[in-house]
Amino acid sequence: MSIWVTALPQVFTGRAEEEQQPVRKYMPGAPEIYLSKAIDNTRVVRVMDKGQRREMVLFTFVMSVLFVLVMMYLWQHFAAIEYGYKIEALRNQRDKVTDVYRTLKLEEATLEDPERIDALAKGMGLQTPQVGQVQRLDSTPDGATTAMAQMSGISVVSVPD
Repeated sequence: MSIWVTALPQVFTGRAEEEQQPVRKYMPGAPEIYLSKAIDNTRVVRVMDKGQRREMVLFTFVMSVLFVLVMMYLWQHFAAIEYGYKIEALRNQRDKVTDVYRTLKLEEATLEDPERIDALAKGMGLQTPQVGQVQRLDSTPDGATTAMAQMSGISVVSVPD
């Protein structure tokens, strides 16, 4: 055991009492003694408290379940946000495809216009067909099968070079 002894001098100033430091409760000039003792805790064994251990296991289990529930909630929340973005992207894509479809239908209607086709044909020097030049395909009355085109009255003419 070691003993450490020190004497702390008391300093008094000529200030008023309210400005002075608090007065110590021992005699001025008396030594202050501090005792220090080394404590060896190597042989101390901790006693396991079964109630505290049970509480810690229960606390850990509850916190784990709470963590899993929070993670599931966050996963669902972020998945819903991601699906919202995907739905919006698909709506934009559908709108673009609809616009292209309308444009193509308008172009098809313009290209199938009989007056336009007739004007182009006349511009290329074509004439309206004569009587007998057009042969219609025969269709069966029940409409279940299609008929083959028949070539009748057509002859092949070869032209010498």
